[in-house]
Amino acid sequence: MSQFISVFDMLKIGVGPSSSHTLGPWRAAEQWIQFLKTAAIFNDIEGIRIDLFGSLALTGKGHATDYAVLLGLSGADPEYIPISDMDAIINDIKILKKLQLNKEREINFSIENVVFNKSFLPFHANGIIFRGFCKGKEVATQTYYSIGGGFIVQEDDHLEEEIEITKKNFPFPINRAFQLEAFCEKEGVLISDIVLKNELELRTADEIDQELNRIWDTMLECMYIGCHTEGKLPGGLNVKRRAFSSHQKLIKDTSYTDKNEWVTAIRSTEVKFREILKWVSCFALSVNEVNAALGRVVTAPTNGSAGVIPSVLMYYLVIENHDADFDDIKKFLLTAGEIGSLFKKNATISAAMGGCQAEIGVSSAMAAAALAELLGGTAAQCLVAAEIAMEHHLGLTCDPIGGLVQIPCIERNAMGAIKAIHAAEMALETDPKEVKVPLDKVIDTMWETAKDMHKNYKETSEGGLAMHVGFADC
Repeated sequence: MSQFISVFDMLKIGVGPSSSHTLGPWRAAEQWIQFLKTAAIFNDIEGIRIDLFGSLALTGKGHATDYAVLLGLSGADPEYIPISDMDAIINDIKILKKLQLNKEREINFSIENVVFNKSFLPFHANGIIFRGFCKGKEVATQTYYSIGGGFIVQEDDHLEEEIEITKKNFPFPINRAFQLEAFCEKEGVLISDIVLKNELELRTADEIDQELNRIWDTMLECMYIGCHTEGKLPGGLNVKRRAFSSHQKLIKDTSYTDKNEWVTAIRSTEVKFREILKWVSCFALSVNEVNAALGRVVTAPTNGSAGVIPSVLMYYLVIENHDADFDDIKKFLLTAGEIGSLFKKNATISAAMGGCQAEIGVSSAMAAAALAELLGGTAAQCLVAAEIAMEHHLGLTCDPIGGLVQIPCIERNAMGAIKAIHAAEMALETDPKEVKVPLDKVIDTMWETAKDMHKNYKETSEGGLAMHVGFADC
């Protein structure tokens, strides 16, 4: 049976710093609340304990997993909660030792009730167990897994949501890249056209446009905030924000008043090769600095790789095509989402399962294919672009220093964006019939590499840079 994963599943709006460690556990907490209500025991719960396992525990402090769970239990929505409200909610819990359960009931709660267990549950590296108590007895226990990109599952029904969706008769059922290419060739259309026709089975054209516009607006807002915020990032590493000073040097004395005028202002700046590299890097850095500061970003396909896709799309809008409009943005996001779904269906987008190749590698492949389409590439060339981008991220480890998404994560987004642009250009000069390594083979190789990779290099902060560079060095 063919799985269907919507572009709106791959590109989700949420709060940083991590889709696996923040957005996923946040959504799991919301789902557990619904379980309590369905079981008619929500009003009986007097105490709660949350156990985090594996990667969620090993890097959970640096990724604010404990805070995310508490915000989810408090009834806050990661898409819409004002960022400034989050600290107030957490501080009230810490000081008052009370939790406003789903904004409906107040129960006693201590921050120590979030327990970090370094052991791994067998099903997935990111495990979380919610336990509810009544009169001293454990009455409601559920286990969830955060599998990357904000997706959450339970062990016994981990494909239930996708399988339910696939009962619809989608015009173009796709599991593999070769199927996508075949549909495009048969219909004589682009990847974005195929994706749109499938999405129309779930939403109206207006709803699709509205949501894609909201996603892009969030991306643009994130870049704008990042480029206009200076200082150091939280967490103790004393990492200085670099997008601010880089942006000042690039924008010079050009004037503007908001993010939309900002796009026009950038188009008027110097665009020599070095400046283009700096602009793309600046855009990527800005997004992931906002992400590292627990700001609002779009999973693309994860929070840790959130800077690649917006920076490459911004490159097209302000450097490559000054006449680009929403139709171009729409095509880019639709194509990127479909490529990301191929990796999720056949490999992983979780760094806890596959290392950073599953985040930056996948995001670079998504961006490369999408850019290739906007630059006039065929569907086959777009898939070549995705293959080139991923091929040169194979084996990339995830080794965040201090369990924070700052070093090397922020810079990796800039590198992934540049690789995506280069991959797209190379693909446009390539005859797909001459390609020796198809995208499906690279996806399979990426998954095999992930399974062979030592767990120390899968978002545990127990290997690589995380072991050789510490807080004392910063």
